[in-house]
Amino acid sequence: MTDVDDALREVEREILTRRPESSIEPTLDRIATLAQLLGDPQRAYPVIHITGTNGKTSTARMIDALLRARGLRTGRFTSPHLVSIRERICIDGQPIDAEQFVALYREIEPYLELTDQQTGHRLSFFEVLTGMAFAAFADAPVDVAVVEVGLGGTWDATNIADGAVAVVTPVSLDHQQYLGDTVEEIAAEKAGIIKPGALAVLAQQSLPAAEVLLRRISEVGATVAREGLEFGVLEREIALGGQQLTLRGLGGTYDQLFLPLFGEHQASNAACALAAVEGFAGAAEDGPVGSAASPGGAPLDVDLVRQAFAGLRSPGRLEVLRRSPTVIADAAHNPSGMAATLAAVTEAFSFSRLVGVLAVSADKDVAGLLDELEPVLSDVVVTRNSSDRSMPVDELAELAGDVFGLDRVHEAARMDDAIEMAVGLADETPDPDLPGGGGVLITGSVITVGDARQLLLPDSPTTDLPAADGGTGRHPFTAADLS
Repeated sequence: MTDVDDALREVEREILTRRPESSIEPTLDRIATLAQLLGDPQRAYPVIHITGTNGKTSTARMIDALLRARGLRTGRFTSPHLVSIRERICIDGQPIDAEQFVALYREIEPYLELTDQQTGHRLSFFEVLTGMAFAAFADAPVDVAVVEVGLGGTWDATNIADGAVAVVTPVSLDHQQYLGDTVEEIAAEKAGIIKPGALAVLAQQSLPAAEVLLRRISEVGATVAREGLEFGVLEREIALGGQQLTLRGLGGTYDQLFLPLFGEHQASNAACALAAVEGFAGAAEDGPVGSAASPGGAPLDVDLVRQAFAGLRSPGRLEVLRRSPTVIADAAHNPSGMAATLAAVTEAFSFSRLVGVLAVSADKDVAGLLDELEPVLSDVVVTRNSSDRSMPVDELAELAGDVFGLDRVHEAARMDDAIEMAVGLADETPDPDLPGGGGVLITGSVITVGDARQLLLPDSPTTDLPAADGGTGRHPFTAADLS
């Protein structure tokens, strides 16, 4: 352990003493006060802002890659992180290093304390990180920031920035305790990131969500680009290690795009990312990108698009952690996300037996997750992750038993034991002549996937660098030690 590592741990402890990001108090007053004290760094560069229920981080990575392929210096703010808190603040595709993170926090620390005093309420964990990200991007400086909301949109701390482009990935039910009980209410909250004069890039939406989003676009005089109308996926074929795409963008058609990610939902994310960057390029070169009826966009160099997509990684999103048997990790944590994950697994892999490892937050729609998993999994091993919000194993086992039947549910108190048990079950393929063999799917939460990566790929980066190969092994710590 180095002095820098010690300093980083100390800073993390200080940030974690603040109100957690799972505790929401809807106001922009605190973050606006902090930003003002810092000189409003969020206004020092253009922003591409991303909201939605699922697919935000993957889409942010794709947008970032496309922008960097065009020679732009980027900042990227995403959440939550898989392993290291530094993953949330990236410059040119890489997390800021530990020394930079510590120095950044210490630099703005007096302003955090002043904000706490002026507002009468302490800044939250997420508000502190948002302020740090905006300041880091201004200091770099970046040419453009790609910013993912933490939760919702209107009252999210990131919404003090005015996005030149606002991307809305598919909206569905999640975080109802904060965002509302209906898709319409949730869409209205997320629509708050669409600002006057912006380009709103909309992924395929349900009719209720689309109506709310289009109403907001009309009210603020934004431009709209809709997947399936102004842009979209023209062709998609399964390829070794991913998929081959032809996309129609706002500025042209792009063929022979290899995307090393699995699933139709990732093809949709790629289409949205492409449209967002085309729209941003058009705005940067020509001013407003068009009218609400006919959005414009600057065509991108197809070779640069191919290069950007071919080099993509999205750790924790249908990521293969090991082979023989194949172990896949995916951060799906709501029913709609899980449905997309399972469709992708079924399409891309030919497992004769798929065993799940499941650890979820207690405040999620656990019954809905189990309903999606049951037709696809032969067995499920329930465990807990390193979050104090993780559902106790016995409670999860009881719920799983109601859906799967008791004979298909197995319990493990530790994540490493759960993975080992699932691998053993996957190796017990009933018919060895069937193609594909057994596989393991680790899912239910970003934290679950982060814990699994630390166990199976302890030395593999969660950056935009190529993944390192890793093997399985037991470790002398429990899931609780991974936080």
